Amino acid sequence: MTNTVQTDKRQKKIFIVEDEGDMCLLLNIMLQEKEIKLDHAKTIAAAQEYLEKEAPSIIILDNKLPDGLGVDFISYIKKNYPATKIVMISGYAAKSKSTALENGADIFLEKPFTQKQLYYSVKKLLN
Repeated sequence: MTNTVQTDKRQKKIFIVEDEGDMCLLLNIMLQEKEIKLDHAKTIAAAQEYLEKEAPSIIILDNKLPDGLGVDFISYIKKNYPATKIVMISGYAAKSKSTALENGADIFLEKPFTQKQLYYSVKKLLN
């Protein structure tokens, strides 16, 4: 079987920071067939712990989390893990898109987004 998704032999990791179980499940389903390792956390604190041990290629970051705003967490990620790419997701685009991009998010997706939008965003950042 030929690997058509990746040319790099290292496994790509995507870390999802999302507190809504249904959305997290949906993201997992959307990305499960792309030969990518997926992990997730529900809070910024749990995400910080994860990042101390793991180095994901991409973080899919929700904005509204139980312990803070994802847009505020972007600066921490970029300062401490500059190679990690960030896909910010939010249902409040007008309020958070410009801030997310200014803080260092690589891509912003407004909820609801399609599987195609997510896949192409991830593919663009992995290449």
